[in-house]
Amino acid sequence: MVEELVAAGVSVASVGLVYVMAGARVVKQYERGVVLRLGRLRSSVRGPGFTMIVPFVDKLRKVNMQIVTMPVPAQDGITRDNVTVRVDAVIYFKVIDAADAVIQVEDYQFAVSQMAQTSLRSIIGKSDLDDLLSNREKLNQGLELMIDSPAVGWGVQIDRVEIKDVSLPETMKRSMARQAEADRERRARIINADAELQASKKLAEAAEVMSEQPAALQLRLLQTVVAVAAEKNSTLVLPFPVELLRFLERAQPGTPSAQPAAAVPQQPVQEQLPPGEVPVESDPEGSKTGQD
Repeated sequence: MVEELVAAGVSVASVGLVYVMAGARVVKQYERGVVLRLGRLRSSVRGPGFTMIVPFVDKLRKVNMQIVTMPVPAQDGITRDNVTVRVDAVIYFKVIDAADAVIQVEDYQFAVSQMAQTSLRSIIGKSDLDDLLSNREKLNQGLELMIDSPAVGWGVQIDRVEIKDVSLPETMKRSMARQAEADRERRARIINADAELQASKKLAEAAEVMSEQPAALQLRLLQTVVAVAAEKNSTLVLPFPVELLRFLERAQPGTPSAQPAAAVPQQPVQEQLPPGEVPVESDPEGSKTGQD
C-alpha cells in the first residue's frame, strides 16, 4: 500500500514538474513577450527574464525590440522632369509597442517593407533628377514621414530612411558628362580672360613706368638675356626693341644733329604759249621786251 502511494506521489510530482516546465519561458533582454490567453490579449507585456504561462491555455509571442535594418528593393520610376531612374534605399525601424505590433498588423516587417517601396515610388515621381542626386537629405526626411505615418498605428517607429543609389540610363550619363565638361570649359575660359585682363593692366602700368624711365628697358632686356642664358643654349634669339636704339642714340654725348637740307634754287617756270607768240621776259626795272 505504501509503495503504491509512493509511486502515485512520484507520478503526480513528475506530471507537475512537466506541467511547470511546459509553462516556463525566458524572454531575452531585447525582447518583450505578448501573452494571448484563450485568444484574448493579456494587459501586461512580459519583460525580459524568466516568466511563466499556463500551458495549453496561454500563448506567448516574443517581439524583437531592436532596431531592424531592412533594404528596400530598387524601384523603377520616372521623375517629374521625365527621366527614367532606378532608386534603392534602406530603412531603419524598431518596435515601440509590442502589443500593437502583434495585434494591429499580421506581419509588421512585411507591412513596413511594402509601405517603404510604395513611398519610394511616390517620392521618385514627385522629385526632379537634380533633387535625387544632390538634395537627398530633404528626400530622406519626406520619405521617413510618409512611412512613419501609418507605421505609428502598428506600434513601429521609423528611425531613419536613406536613399542608397540612383541608377541612370547610359544616354543620360553621357549627357550629364557633356554638360559637366562644357561647364568646366566655360569656367576655364572665364578664368583665362580674367587673367589676361589683370595681366594687361599690370603691363600697362609697367609701360607707364618704363616710359618715364627709359633705362628700365635696358635693364629688362638684360634680365631677359640672363633668363635665357640660364638654359645653356648655343643659340640665342633676342628681340631688340626700337625704343632702346632711340634711347642709346639720345644718350650718346656730342651726337651731331641732323643738318638742314640745302636750299635748292628754284627754276623759273615757263608757261606754254600758243604758236606764233614769243615769251616775254621781265627786267629788274619791270620793263618788258618783245621779239618778233
